[in-house]
Amino acid sequence: MTLNIGDIAPPFSLPDAQGNIHSLEELQGCRVVLYFYPRDNTPGCTKEACAFRDAYADYQANNIVVFGISTDDPKAHNKFTTKYQLPFTLLCDVDAKVSTAYGSYGLKKFMGKEFMGVYRYTFVIAPDGRIEKIYTKVKPESHATEILADLSDRDSSKQVS
Repeated sequence: MTLNIGDIAPPFSLPDAQGNIHSLEELQGCRVVLYFYPRDNTPGCTKEACAFRDAYADYQANNIVVFGISTDDPKAHNKFTTKYQLPFTLLCDVDAKVSTAYGSYGLKKFMGKEFMGVYRYTFVIAPDGRIEKIYTKVKPESHATEILADLSDRDSSKQVS
């Protein structure tokens, strides 16, 4: 499925590392950042998670909820969260159903081998449940601040009219 800006975001209900279920429905009225990433404790994913951690106070100040989603299990998420003191929630999509619904899961190639995996994509969901922004070319180190800058620019341009 290909999603576009303006589409209703696919619903989800996923567990976090402690088994608590989080759903998009419960976040109606909030702006949400869903960032899909391949694997806990890998170099790029660690840089991306730490960038969100370092910018997290700015996300909170702007009432933006951040979720990281991968196919890792609760044990891996718990270790990753603890090791890097991540203040936001990582969700477990072990069967890749949500990743697939967002077009963030499919055939990948690495060192001549093909395998199924998660693409590093991010979706910003507006308070009305529609997709506001899609990122398919993500630089892990600067992605968290890029999103904040884009949302800040968008919000300030709305106020200027």
